[in-house]
Amino acid sequence: MKNYETVFILNPVLSEEQMKDTVAKFVQVLKDGEANIINEEQWGLKKLAYPIQHKSTGFYNLVEFEANPELVDKLETEFRRDEAIMRFLTVSLDKHAIEYNEKRRKGAFRKDKKKAKEEAAS
Repeated sequence: MKNYETVFILNPVLSEEQMKDTVAKFVQVLKDGEANIINEEQWGLKKLAYPIQHKSTGFYNLVEFEANPELVDKLETEFRRDEAIMRFLTVSLDKHAIEYNEKRRKGAFRKDKKKAKEEAAS
C-alpha cells in the first residue's frame, strides 16, 4: 500500500449539506476499497485562479490516504462520473511528502501571531 493525497474542487452552487454528502461519498469509496484514511480537510469556498465551467469559486477538499494503486483508479473514475466535481488531482506521496504532511497536521507551519510576537520579543 502506498500513500496518496487527493485534492478536489466541488461546484460552488452546492449547498453545505450536498457538499458534505459528496465528500462523504468519496471517502466511503476509499473505505470500501480498504483504504486507510489518514487525514481529511475541507478548505472551504476559495476563489479559483481561472474560471472552470463558468465558475470563479469552488469548495476545496483534501483527503490523505493509504491504499493500493487500483483503488486510486476507481476513485478517479468516480470523480469523473460526478457532475459536482469540477477538478481533481491525486498524487503519490514519497517519504519527504509524508513527513511534511505530518508536520503540517501538527501545526508546524501555521503563522500564529502570538508565537511570532513572542519570538520577536526574545
